[in-house]
Amino acid sequence: MAATAMGRKKKKWWMNYAIWFILPAFVLYSLFVMVPTFSSIYLSFTSWDGISDNVRYIGFSNFQEIWESPRVHNALKNTMIVAIALVLLENIVALALAILVDQVRWFRNLFRSIFYFPVLMSGIIMGFIWMIILNYNFGVVNQILDMVGLSALKADWLGNPDYALLSIILSTVWKASGYYMIIYLAGLQGIPQDLLEAASIDGAGKWKQFRHITFPLLAGATTVCVMLSMINSLKLFDQIAVMTNGGPGFATETLTYIIYKVAFGEGRQGFGTALAIVLFIIIMIISLIQIRLLRKREVQM
Repeated sequence: MAATAMGRKKKKWWMNYAIWFILPAFVLYSLFVMVPTFSSIYLSFTSWDGISDNVRYIGFSNFQEIWESPRVHNALKNTMIVAIALVLLENIVALALAILVDQVRWFRNLFRSIFYFPVLMSGIIMGFIWMIILNYNFGVVNQILDMVGLSALKADWLGNPDYALLSIILSTVWKASGYYMIIYLAGLQGIPQDLLEAASIDGAGKWKQFRHITFPLLAGATTVCVMLSMINSLKLFDQIAVMTNGGPGFATETLTYIIYKVAFGEGRQGFGTALAIVLFIIIMIISLIQIRLLRKREVQM
């Protein structure tokens, strides 16, 4: 009995210390995450302008407007286009770069650093760089087209609604692919070389080795990269704000950008918060579906 009592007392003593270690993190998390989250849910049902003390409850009016607004529908369409394009292109480019770097014998770290360098730049700086590159009058892209005799292909890449969204997608692929390349490269270096050598001896070419050995064994890395690229693409903001400001017209407005524009530019904090709630729900649903499908693929592999 005495031993049991001492054990309980010791356990209680450790629990008291554990609470003191956890408490600061819990307070900070509650203050900066939980409280803003619950207050945002409340504000999404109001017509608050973000400045005044007049916070008027209007029920589901903001969500009804979101459901009926052509501008929001256009932003949702652009968001889905950007998300699908970036997930595919970023992962294809990143995997290709990882395979190339993995095959390099000399200066491997140099090439890895070169491909990773754009990741270190902020989205603002990257946006300004690509604004100069894609400028109609003195941009590098149009000058190269002039030099090779393809002047007919010159375009106002950021001022034309047909090309503006494509330009943002390609510039974002350039910036982000290096990050996912590192993850794929780590996966490639974890693949046993014995499997590839045995497949080569059995007559399997490079493509069959990649299809039946390399790619299936990269299932874990693929799950991480696809999840991260999807979430980041749904939150894309910096490049749009710098390169096109949502234009021309509304051609490059996404849900993230329209949240900023409506909440801070038009003084409709309540409506912008409701849009943020909708975006959160969309990201959560897509993430859960992706996790289920990709985890199932990992188990099968």
